[in-house]
Amino acid sequence: MDALFTLQGCLILSAALFSIGVYGVLARRNLIIVLMSVELMLNGVNLALVAFARHAATLPADTPAAAGAPASGQVLVLMSMAVAAAEVAVGLSLLIALFRHRQTVDSTSISLLEG
Repeated sequence: MDALFTLQGCLILSAALFSIGVYGVLARRNLIIVLMSVELMLNGVNLALVAFARHAATLPADTPAAAGAPASGQVLVLMSMAVAAAEVAVGLSLLIALFRHRQTVDSTSISLLEG
């Protein structure tokens, strides 16, 4: 159980989350699923940031990577979560407006530049 919480285990889990998110963005047509996949990708990046911050906190204090490291990853994750919340709010409002106009959320049937 403790092997999962090593830096390598967290990075493997982070890469798996990011890969699933990339697959969801590239393979799905439903825009709601695409937004959820983007959020999954952001969660993978957030996990990697926290893992690197935790790893840097365990380094000896005289190494250059340990200077200011204990809170740097968590601060970046909080900023990323704020951006993700704004992205979800804007994305869902656009999806609602699009659904009201086109009656679909299928990405292949949407071409707003048509006359």
